[in-house]
Order: sequence, then structure tokens, then C-alpha cells
Amino acid sequence: MDGQNLSDADGPTMLIGEDWPEIRESVSRICEPFDNDYWMKLDDASEYPDKFVQALTDAGYLATLIPEEFGGSGLPISAACAVLETIHAAGCNAAACHAQMYTMGTVLRHGSDEQKQKFLPGIATGELRMQAFGVTEPTTGSDTTQLKTKAVREGNQYVVNGQKVWTSRALQSDLMLLLARTTPADEVKRRSDGVSVFLVDLREAVGNGLEIRKLDAAINHNTCEVFMDNLKLAPDTLIGEEGRGFKYILDGMNAERILIAAESIGDAKFFIKKSIDYANDRVVFGSPIGKNQGVQFPIARAYAEAQAAEMMVRKAAAMFDQGVPCGAEANMAKMLASEAAWKAAEACMQTHGGFAFAKEYGIERKWRETRLYQIAPISTNLILGYIGQHVLGMPRSY
Repeated sequence: MDGQNLSDADGPTMLIGEDWPEIRESVSRICEPFDNDYWMKLDDASEYPDKFVQALTDAGYLATLIPEEFGGSGLPISAACAVLETIHAAGCNAAACHAQMYTMGTVLRHGSDEQKQKFLPGIATGELRMQAFGVTEPTTGSDTTQLKTKAVREGNQYVVNGQKVWTSRALQSDLMLLLARTTPADEVKRRSDGVSVFLVDLREAVGNGLEIRKLDAAINHNTCEVFMDNLKLAPDTLIGEEGRGFKYILDGMNAERILIAAESIGDAKFFIKKSIDYANDRVVFGSPIGKNQGVQFPIARAYAEAQAAEMMVRKAAAMFDQGVPCGAEANMAKMLASEAAWKAAEACMQTHGGFAFAKEYGIERKWRETRLYQIAPISTNLILGYIGQHVLGMPRSY
């Protein structure tokens, strides 16, 4: 990667390389009208940012990964990272629409030609929204191979029964990727076998065996529970081969971790910029507080750690685009970026002191949003267990 580290009057920038500057500039302009007041009102009312999502849709950025033949831009995941990172660096939140990008990892690589022709053009134009990913369950959590939702083949249909939780944006989606067990766990050789992925049309399913309930949470993430009671799905909703769905969603999960890592880098940039500005402007005891090492050093360390994390995000994105295995890199990128963002958030909170808790600054909202990514979409401890086993060759820890 050809890159350099630059600084300017507005504060330090991050790594420069294949940086998609035109995309970043355009997305920044889109974000300008959606200031902290906009997000604060939505946060207070726990409402979905329809106008923001529509603006991104109209500009074509939610179709970044969709091939041109289906009406999208056909760009690599590094371009999608630039979109999401820029959104977060501007103080906005891409969680309302990022699933439409990372679910492409499953649909594009494993969906049938008929499924792509049927749905991708509508997703590209915004006529259809695919924002929901039904994986996590109340009793199994991150132990995806032990999920309890079952899809049983009965004649020319699948009958689905089960429950999902933390299925964000299901109420704002037309389509949902659903993971269900099609072969009982005690009848397969490997834990990951016998799991299938379905592309569910929520417009038809809701009220016909599927129910969605909104969950209240500490952040405005529009997350839900999904209940399936004898939900009937046609065979053409199955993505790829029956029983191989766990492998298919890994592409989606790797994309998800890379893209959310990019969002975390954007969060880090937001907090570092806020910290620098306030540390330079706030005068106490006759001098700017940024002169004090107790204020300055945590910001400097957060910047250094965000730079390092960004390198891993870019490496993971490059490997994903090349189609080579990148599970370790995607996981490490997500872990390092989320931790760098949290340290930047903490430094920003401490720098602002009591004013950090004033909603008008937008810091406490972003602080809450940033903390989530050390837990979702996968927790730090699970990532460390993955690295220990699959990268370092130590015994399985879970």
C-alpha cells in the first residue's frame, strides 16, 4: 500500500492510500445537513433516520457493492469502508443501513441468478431494503451452530419455527437473511453442517407466520425480536445448497466485521477531532488544557492506536476483495478498531469533562454508540478465542 501520514491546520489526518477521496468528499457533503440536532431528536424518540438513509440511497452509496449489471456501482469493499467511515467521522451513524452492504457478501457470492435478478435491482434503487440479518437467538447467542430455529422441508415448502433476537432494522426492511437449522444437530458430523440460509420477503411473511417486536436499548439501533410460528417459505428462498449455510454466512460475517471496523475508525476520527479542537480552545488556569500532558497524551495515544487499527482494516478489506480467506484479519480489524475507537471516546469524554455529558455536543451519544462494537457483531473474547485456536494453534477454548 502506497501511503503517507499527513497533518494540516484542521488536525491530523489518517493513513492516505487507495482512499477513495471522491467518495469521501461526496459522502461528507451528504452528511452536512444531518447535524447533531437531527440525530439527537431521533435518539430521544428512538426513531429510524429515514431521511438520512434516503439521501444515501438517492446518491447510490447503498448500492456500492452491487454489480453494475444490477444497477449498482460494482465497487470493492474498500470503497464501502470509505463510505461508512466517512459517515461516522462526520458524527452520523451508518448502523441504520450498513447491513445492506455486508449481507451482499452472502447474496452476491452464493445467491442464485434468479435471486439476484429478482431483488438486486430493487435494492440498488432503494425500492427494496435488505437491512435485517436473522442470526442471533436468545439461548444460543454467539454459538451460531447450536441455533434452535428449525426449517423443516414439507413437500414443496419449508416450515420455519423459532426466534431471533437483536435483529436490527427488521421493521424497516423488506428482505431478511435468515439462518435456520435444516438438519438436526445430532445428525451431522460437524457442528457447522445442516444449517441453511433463506432470503425472506418480510412483506409477505409478516402476519403469515412471522412477527416482529421492537426492543428498547441504550442506543437508537432499531433492533428487534423476530418470532416464527409455522412460517412457510418456498424452496426458491433458499440461498445455495441446503445445509451449507454456515459457510455462506461467513462471507457476510467477514464483510460485516470489516465494515463495522471501518465505522469504528470513523468514530475514532470523530472523537480525536473533537478532542483536539476542545483541548486547543478550552482555557483553564490561563492556558489551553491541551498543554497539559494528562490531556494531550491520551489523545495522542488514541490517534496512534487508530492509525495502527486502520492498517489492519485496510489489509482485511484488500484480502476480502481478492477472495482469499480473511477470517483472522476481519476479526482482528474489528477488535482493534473498536478498541481504538473506545479509547478515543474515553479520551474525548475526559477532555470535555462535564460538557461531555451535554447532549448538544453529540459526544455522549457517540460514546454510547461506539461502546456497542466491542460486543457486536462479535465480542472481543470470542475474537481472541478464534485467534488462539485458528491462528496460533492452541486448544479450542469454547
